[in-house]
Amino acid sequence: MPELNLENYLSKSISADNWKNAGFKKCAGVLFPLFTAYSKDSFGIGDLGDLKLIVDWAKLTANSILQLLPMNEVGPVFCPYDALSSFALEPAYICLKDFPELAGKRFSSILGDTTHVDYAVKDEKLRLLWDVYLAQDLSEASDFEEFQLKNAYWLADFALFKELKNYHQGKPWYEWEEKFKNRFQEALQEFQQDNIEKITFWMWLQWVLFKQFKEAGAYALKNNILIKGDLPVLVSRDSTDVWSHPGFFKLEFAAGAPPDMYCSKGQRWGMPTYNWENIAKDNYRYIKEKLGYAQEFYNILRIDHVVGLFRIWSIPYSDLEENHGLNGVFDPFDEQLWCQHGRVILSILVQNTKMLLCAEDLGVIPKCCTDTLFEFGIPGNDVQRWVKDWSTLHDFLMPGEYRQLAVTMLSTHDTTNWKAWWQYEAGTVDEGLFMRKCNERKIDFAKVSLKLFDANLSFYGRLRWKKEIDSVDKLLWELGRRKEEVGDFVELYKNTYGEKEKLWKLLDCSGETEEEASVELLAKVMQFVLSSRAIFCINLISDYLGMADIFKGDPYQYRVNVPGTISPKNWSLRLPLSLEELLAHPLNQQIRKMITDPGRI
Repeated sequence: MPELNLENYLSKSISADNWKNAGFKKCAGVLFPLFTAYSKDSFGIGDLGDLKLIVDWAKLTANSILQLLPMNEVGPVFCPYDALSSFALEPAYICLKDFPELAGKRFSSILGDTTHVDYAVKDEKLRLLWDVYLAQDLSEASDFEEFQLKNAYWLADFALFKELKNYHQGKPWYEWEEKFKNRFQEALQEFQQDNIEKITFWMWLQWVLFKQFKEAGAYALKNNILIKGDLPVLVSRDSTDVWSHPGFFKLEFAAGAPPDMYCSKGQRWGMPTYNWENIAKDNYRYIKEKLGYAQEFYNILRIDHVVGLFRIWSIPYSDLEENHGLNGVFDPFDEQLWCQHGRVILSILVQNTKMLLCAEDLGVIPKCCTDTLFEFGIPGNDVQRWVKDWSTLHDFLMPGEYRQLAVTMLSTHDTTNWKAWWQYEAGTVDEGLFMRKCNERKIDFAKVSLKLFDANLSFYGRLRWKKEIDSVDKLLWELGRRKEEVGDFVELYKNTYGEKEKLWKLLDCSGETEEEASVELLAKVMQFVLSSRAIFCINLISDYLGMADIFKGDPYQYRVNVPGTISPKNWSLRLPLSLEELLAHPLNQQIRKMITDPGRI
């Protein structure tokens, strides 16, 4: 696509006012999950006080966008994309430093595993905050009362939901007593009267979080740092939203994603899909209220899984979980409805917020989605490892070929960091996917995999092509099939074979291709994406820090999340240095130069 005058184009789009609020300049940012941070004042997990130190680091390194993962309260697996509420914030992020009566308090949970967060810290914080709350005189706290009134749409229901979960020993709402599960008003009122002190505690916590987040946001604004939030497109089945508004959801389905080259069985996330017809009948108030509360904290908002607004992969809730996403269908089922469906919802989003919207449009995206995002002035995502000419050259694109209206990056929170991708995934195919494709064609996977792949360089469920399989003809010979029979194998091969060598050449590196990524190679590819024509370039903090070899050992272990898995290592990665140490690190000047040299300021 030819070079656009972006400011001129965006000023005429439906998102014009949103862009004016954020600015039209090319800039850089950092994705810095708050739980990964810690400071000398933290209690085992990054908090809203630490957010100010992260703002300081962003300013020091010329990053003008600070992106966070969803800050909503999480459930027992601590996944921020499976939240208990689209509104309520996670109390583990409360900064205890704001309470003088807790001065000097420490607890054991911060002394364990130094590489991952121990979420027992949440219960310990709540225990301390309960004592603080009991000592408060809220009878004349007019600002607390104002907070409750302003957030009446969700706050009272959320607090009631939290205490009912405690009453039912943490069981999901659909396993509660009938009178509470189905919201019999008389039973709820009686429960509320009997537990008013505890219910008010949950509202008080949200008030504390609101004030602390607003203060951190004001600090960011003062330092010319925009905060980019993340509002999940879906919400947990066991959430206040679903319990309070069951008619807004299709509880007979679980959302997910169809099979692809990275997940051979697809994905089953478990969250219910939306009943958009019922949401529309309420004039989209649920969506507008979510946007309104998010707008209190964020300047930019990431729309998670934006294609799900056009059509979402819906799996029967009764289907066996071991099938993952294999047995789903798209909703709406009729492809002719997708475009209008997505356009209507995106219009509602854009027109009911001052925040600039950005979209996560990764995976197999229908053209109607891509076209609508461009027309509406909403940037998509360009992840370097997937920004390729997939159909003709099967090679990576140059920086000048990236989409202008995009947020580019080396990695995401759902991928390996770039060093791990280079070492373990570049030049490979997914083992499960290849096995399934073989089984479908009655090809002996065990036999052909020995011929096609290098066992010494295949790790973590990825199969590395042998160098001698250097042509489609050799692939077909080993498969024992004609090209017409295995066209998908051929495409898979063309888009993955020799990836390392192709990128090595594109980066103008000399000598033999490195098997493990050096800090110099990471710096080269970081400069590569920073020099792209994408308006925003936002990189994971772990990729930035990889340029100084701060992470030791196998780079694969340093990832935020492995999609489709439940593990204590997901959503708990902790940086190997404190925020105070990070602020003093000599790497900061290198990052600043890399960002300012291509004019991302």
